[in-house]
Amino acid sequence: MTATPHPYIRSLVAVLAMLALILAMDTLRLFGSQQWLSAFVGIETQYFYALLGLLAPWVFITFPSRPWIDWPLAIAFVAILAGFFVTAEQALDEAWEFAAPDYAVYASIALWAMLLEALRRAAGWPLCLIAGAFSILPVVTEYMPGFLNGLPSTWAEAASYHLLSIESVFGLPFRAFADLVIGFVVFGVVLQHTGGGQFFLNLAFAILGRQRGGPAKVAIVSSGLMGSMSGSVVTNVLTTGQLTIPAMRKSGMADEVAGGVEACASTGGVLLPPIMGSTAFVMATLLDIAYIDVAAAAALPAFLYFASLYLQIDAYAGREKVVGLAEEDIPSLRKTIAEGWFYLGAFALLIFLLIFLQQESIAPYYATAALLVLNQFSPQHRLDLTGAVDLMYSVGKLLIELVVVLAGVGLIVGSLSLTGLSGTLVNDLLSMAGDDIGLLLFMGAVTSFVLGIGMTVTAAYIFLAVVLAPALVSQNLDPLSVHLFILYWAMLSYITPPVALGAYAAASIAEANPLKTGFAAMRLGSVIYIIPFIFVLDVAFILQGPWYASAQVFAEAIVGVWLICSGLQGYMAGLGRLDSQLVRVLVSMGGLAIAMPQLNWVLSEPPSNFAGLILGGSLVAGALLIRRFTKAQQIA
Repeated sequence: MTATPHPYIRSLVAVLAMLALILAMDTLRLFGSQQWLSAFVGIETQYFYALLGLLAPWVFITFPSRPWIDWPLAIAFVAILAGFFVTAEQALDEAWEFAAPDYAVYASIALWAMLLEALRRAAGWPLCLIAGAFSILPVVTEYMPGFLNGLPSTWAEAASYHLLSIESVFGLPFRAFADLVIGFVVFGVVLQHTGGGQFFLNLAFAILGRQRGGPAKVAIVSSGLMGSMSGSVVTNVLTTGQLTIPAMRKSGMADEVAGGVEACASTGGVLLPPIMGSTAFVMATLLDIAYIDVAAAAALPAFLYFASLYLQIDAYAGREKVVGLAEEDIPSLRKTIAEGWFYLGAFALLIFLLIFLQQESIAPYYATAALLVLNQFSPQHRLDLTGAVDLMYSVGKLLIELVVVLAGVGLIVGSLSLTGLSGTLVNDLLSMAGDDIGLLLFMGAVTSFVLGIGMTVTAAYIFLAVVLAPALVSQNLDPLSVHLFILYWAMLSYITPPVALGAYAAASIAEANPLKTGFAAMRLGSVIYIIPFIFVLDVAFILQGPWYASAQVFAEAIVGVWLICSGLQGYMAGLGRLDSQLVRVLVSMGGLAIAMPQLNWVLSEPPSNFAGLILGGSLVAGALLIRRFTKAQQIA
């Protein structure tokens, strides 16, 4: 754990975060029809250099190593970016990305090395090594075998392309951050610092706390919602889990199951519209479509996942007789809403601006402003000067981490573009899979899972969107469904052993065995392994097509998931326990047959679910007959 920074450091980061926000808001013309800073920030690349300079160098201070090296690195980082800022117009006129003067090349190489060190500190060794290896690929690609052999470049050409063009460090990931993501990061942090996390937790307790397994159901709602805004699975587990996990254990839930629930809910939060941990906005930018289209497409899959968690918890609670909270531990619904109604108001304003007015660039800023104003009327969470500094420090630290990660991922994207390997990798992947879409999807799922290990959700998604998505799209799969597919599979490492970072973080709070918690999370979140195949094979599930097709596939998926959850937990609502392993397997397989659209192609074209319904219904009917016969024998 890093030590608490000096108050002067906190104040410095807070001021820099404020300046970065002012710059971003001015770029969006939130202060008027004319940009106040246009005389200083005249072109787009100057905006990018200024934003990177205000945030990225201070990763050496917020994630310190040695004082004698931290400050010199930060100052050198700022100095180089200041030089690039001043010469940005000249660089644009003279095309420095292809033919930069020597001093600009040397500065680019130095900044390249410092950026990798910054990435190591902000995101850890795995992403640093991946980004570093890919960033030097243009220099060594002519010596690489097979699919890694591409167009060669010199060190000078690679460095210039990385730092002086808008295709690498300042590529689409960084531009999405600069234009869209910053506002949502701020909104999430402000919501937490003004007591919004505790409010939504209390609201969930007031509504769901009395139900069997109530605390776990509370965790599903509250952690999912807060995870959507934070965008970080592990961070969300370590914050909301401090409240939800002890409550689950108190209600009689096993330690590893309590940790697994929290890990699954926090993981699913990144998939939950409208914010999706800001990944939705990056996806919209990469696909060049409206944000609302991404949010709408992600709605049914996210609902199905959280419904599966709810159904599994309900079945587990029914089997293990896990009760709800005691009445004295449940907060008053009326009092909770009376004390925190403005959180709902700010969230409603955000949704209104996003969905109805489709103003995704400015929506979070207006919602944040409304929240800060209304929050001052709350005696419990009113911000004073110290609280405001702490708030801006938290904003700054998160923005610093995120901008470094996205700039680092930009190095990967830039290298693939410079070498021309993007198309080569796609062709090689297609040749290995042949014409088998099922094999290609399986390879894509495995690739997404592996590359998602050690990366943040957004970083993993961007990398896969460049490397893997084109291969899948070339097989006539819907682009939006493909991008959601790789996002889902990139996230699965958070709940899948032996990696399961989200589950291990939850295990530390639950005082449970980490590996057991990981397997518990894997079982509870098992439906998430199926959902991506449902919507990539039948785009009606992501609202692509007529409404009745979407309604049909969703109804089939819900029924199928309910059966899968019943089989996995050994309990079916209305019938009770399913003690026989054979019965549980048959019920789960029947649910899978009903939910999966692949079977739709067996008997008819266009697809109908006749085959899946017949097979699934037969398996479930057979399971229930076996259960009835077994019970009759036991009675006899």
